[in-house]
Amino acid sequence: MPNPIEFYFDLSSPYAYFARHAIEPVAKRLGREVAWKPIMIGAAFKASGNVPLVQQPMKGKYSVHDWGRMGRLMNVPWVLPKPFPIATLAGARACYWQDAQNPARAVALAKTLFDAYFGQGIDISGAAKVAELAEPLGIARADLLAAIEAPEWKQKLKTETEGAIERGVFGAPFFFVDGEPFWGVDRLPMLEEWVKRGGF
Repeated sequence: MPNPIEFYFDLSSPYAYFARHAIEPVAKRLGREVAWKPIMIGAAFKASGNVPLVQQPMKGKYSVHDWGRMGRLMNVPWVLPKPFPIATLAGARACYWQDAQNPARAVALAKTLFDAYFGQGIDISGAAKVAELAEPLGIARADLLAAIEAPEWKQKLKTETEGAIERGVFGAPFFFVDGEPFWGVDRLPMLEEWVKRGGF
């Protein structure tokens, strides 16, 4: 089997939300799986000296306009949620906890959280809301709430985030395929061509 496409994301990243809708068709065409890897993008911003787009003069206003345009282009639901951005520790930990048990359900959870936040404007920062959204997927509320506070899943998210930064991940979405890095949902066509051509 070829290596999976590694998809690093933060559940509070608008461009990662659009990538959530775009990555699987690309992977399918390439005959690849997708490894979904939530991280805390704030730590990557700190390491790279970056700040959230909405906090940057000029670029923030443009980005808000661009996100609406992206939603229309891709024909996916889009709202600019309030509050934004948010910390997504609870959701990210829950995804890694689920991935250890049922990888497909972990992906479904990540999609559900993305869609709730950017598709419906639901604040997903709280553990209780993550548990509520996870229940229809067959994830027991009490088990999820316990996992979010468990030291092993706190450490897992920290380790994955630190590992991503060591690999050079400075933003979201960020992809690796066969070791080659690609930053941004707009680089998915380039990623696809890279794999098809065997590099260039």
